[in-house]
Amino acid sequence: MAVSMKNIRYMGLDVHAETIAVAIAEPGGEIRDIGIIPNRPEAVRKLVAKLGAADRIKACYEAGPTGYGLYWQLTQLAIACEVIAPTLIPTKPGERIKTDRRDAAKLARCYRSGDLTPVWVPDKDHEALRDLVRQREAAVQDRHRTRQRLGKFLLRHGFHTPEKMTRWTQKYMDWIKSLQFDSFALRATLEDHMQEIDHVNRRIERLEAKIDEAIALAPAQIQEVIAGLQALRGVAKMTAATVVTELGQLSRFDSPKQLMAYCGLVPSEHSTGSSIRKGSITKTGNAHVRRVIVEASWCYQHRPWLGGYLGQRQKRLQLDPELIEIAWKAQHRLHKRYVHMTMKGKNKPQTVVAVGRELLGFMWSIATKVQQKHTLAAAA
Repeated sequence: MAVSMKNIRYMGLDVHAETIAVAIAEPGGEIRDIGIIPNRPEAVRKLVAKLGAADRIKACYEAGPTGYGLYWQLTQLAIACEVIAPTLIPTKPGERIKTDRRDAAKLARCYRSGDLTPVWVPDKDHEALRDLVRQREAAVQDRHRTRQRLGKFLLRHGFHTPEKMTRWTQKYMDWIKSLQFDSFALRATLEDHMQEIDHVNRRIERLEAKIDEAIALAPAQIQEVIAGLQALRGVAKMTAATVVTELGQLSRFDSPKQLMAYCGLVPSEHSTGSSIRKGSITKTGNAHVRRVIVEASWCYQHRPWLGGYLGQRQKRLQLDPELIEIAWKAQHRLHKRYVHMTMKGKNKPQTVVAVGRELLGFMWSIATKVQQKHTLAAAA
């Protein structure tokens, strides 16, 4: 028999690495402080056993560094659980006292009143692939920092990049290796910089090979969406893998506008009465997706063209002509958008962000079509 919503008890959990503060919002209105328990599976099991019928309990906790382990454990114990977006929890301007017990009670109260916004929780396999993709992203960031340190070291000692030479190409690296220093200490420093760059390059190559293997072992639907997104200009395998692992099924968004808002690429707004004031983008939601989308959007400053790496990629992946048609339409529309905003005097970063916002819409269209076809094929 289904449990009436009037009999549901709402449990707020303030989760930390070692402890969990627990509070219950009873159906009658009372907020009960249950206490603080160790953040260990056996302690959580004992807590659930004390609370009574599992189908009468709904739990929530904030997304954070502890991940989704507690979510999976509560789900296995038949407790309905949601992970809450921390930045969207209502706050009172006058609140000046913050404790774990108060936070747990606040979560329980707001959860009962429906004022909390849950986040999407991936399954364990999806999260494992996302961790691998993020590890590669961290390696790329390490390489950037290593290059910055080397560049500043050369600048301090009066070495400037030769004209008509692109930095960080093989020719540039050969030029650095040819530099001569009189001091042993400086020669040793340069050698260490070069070894570090070689190390991080090998690390990135190794991680990219592992990502290829992991994608090949992923469910067919994930593979097809990653391949389909690569029909777009500026969206190679790593960008497509980042979007899919961070967002999951793009069709879970009812419209492209919802996806744009989720990724924080829509303008902020502060309007009152007849005054309408829009500002910079909100930058809410997933920063990993926002970064790769903006990077890909720079490609649309160039005229529409199908050839080179993009043409080879579309042929190699044997993509559906319908997806290629969407990607071709995206090239025309986004380039036109870039030119139009540039002619209006918008600066390049603003223009590229606006192009990226629309690029997300084309990604949503491609992913939705691939997922619909996959669903129909599975049902046949």
